[in-house]
Amino acid sequence: MPTFVQILDFIGTFAFAISGIRLASAKRFDWFGAYVVGFVVAIGGGTIRDVLLDVTPGWMTDPIYLICTGLALLWVILFGKYLIHLNNTFFIFDSIGLALFTVVGVGKSIALGYPFWVAIIMGSITGAAGGVIRDVLINEIPLIFRKEIYAMACVVGGTVYWFCDFIGLESFLCQTIGGASVFVVRILAVKYNICLPILAGHEDESSS
Repeated sequence: MPTFVQILDFIGTFAFAISGIRLASAKRFDWFGAYVVGFVVAIGGGTIRDVLLDVTPGWMTDPIYLICTGLALLWVILFGKYLIHLNNTFFIFDSIGLALFTVVGVGKSIALGYPFWVAIIMGSITGAAGGVIRDVLINEIPLIFRKEIYAMACVVGGTVYWFCDFIGLESFLCQTIGGASVFVVRILAVKYNICLPILAGHEDESSS
């Protein structure tokens, strides 16, 4: 039977893959291109995290990530017309993937014995890095470089996860509360247009 963390990882993979495939379809990618975008966003952050933690990336030992991405592509192919009419589809799936991948990254780092600040950074990389690669592939400015609260939601959720672990809560409670924190911060930030201050500059500097 899969563990709770594995279930979170699989759901996050599926959600992130759908978010990437949806954007690829909007850019008129073919099926293979859409699959590549979905796979990259699903495994990109986790791969960077595992390389930094000196661990073999999960997709290299378990084909479930390839399968999840294939199922996500099939889902979009079959139900794409319905998904297109749902204006917030990409946002919801991206937020779910962001939340689940963040807690998986934090939990894995803590389990390997790394200090809390490393765990929070690894959780943020796991959640946000795949989206950066996705946006680069589809020729968009990555979300974390815009004024939207994105990677910062990972930092908040990772901190909440670590605090719950610090006070001795069960791991599944830490994962649930931490993931919910990421999701809620992301939702509230978009709903109420909450953003970080923009670094002011001069026009002549940007044009030079």
